[in-house]
Amino acid sequence: MMSAVFARRLIGGVCRASLRPSMAGAVSARGYRGDAPEPEMTEVPLPPWVEKIGEPVDIKRKRLLYASRKRGMLENCILLSLFAKEYLNTMTEHQLHQYDRLINEPSNDWDIYYWATEALPTPEAYSGEIMDLLKEFTKNRQQEQRLDAPNLEYLDVGKN
Repeated sequence: MMSAVFARRLIGGVCRASLRPSMAGAVSARGYRGDAPEPEMTEVPLPPWVEKIGEPVDIKRKRLLYASRKRGMLENCILLSLFAKEYLNTMTEHQLHQYDRLINEPSNDWDIYYWATEALPTPEAYSGEIMDLLKEFTKNRQQEQRLDAPNLEYLDVGKN
């Protein structure tokens, strides 16, 4: 059994090892910093996004469908799952790659939300055809009620 002193040292070492300065504006750093305003908070490192080379397109669509629905925040869950319902089944492989990178590489869902709503400029790495489509979709020009994400079983069969 581990002693309390050893456990504190182990945890303290892990926490100190995970501290690194904030990289505002950098898109290559992946870590979750939480909502706390303290500048010296612990950052939890996330694994880097890796493109799934050779993944069959039908599997990629299903994975992206699920990733669009199961977000870290409700606003993106609703926005991205409705966007996926509208466009995912007609995206080309290149567009699927752009969408995969957009929703899976940034570590902060708020970044995606602010880019889609144009509250913040989109970094060059995520600019492109899919981001433009998402920004236009976010404007909701038809004034649809978007209060909840669609059911998963309806997402899989496309637009209903």
